[in-house]
Amino acid sequence: MIRFHLKELIAEKEFAEKRRITIGEIAAETGINRMTLSKIINHPGHSTVTDNLDKLCNYFDCEVEQLVTHLKG
Repeated sequence: MIRFHLKELIAEKEFAEKRRITIGEIAAETGINRMTLSKIINHPGHSTVTDNLDKLCNYFDCEVEQLVTHLKG
């Protein structure tokens, strides 16, 4: 299963920028639908396209390994 670390990345960005970051803001800046972001955050194992991974990595200025983890099993 693939585990997303989106909640953690949002928390880190909020701390670094000393402000609250909403799903709506991420959606507006990345072009990813709010519902898709919500599913990534709230539904473990949610599947998404690689284009969304690229957009999230660009938004959070991170590598794919910081965004997702592969859980064996």
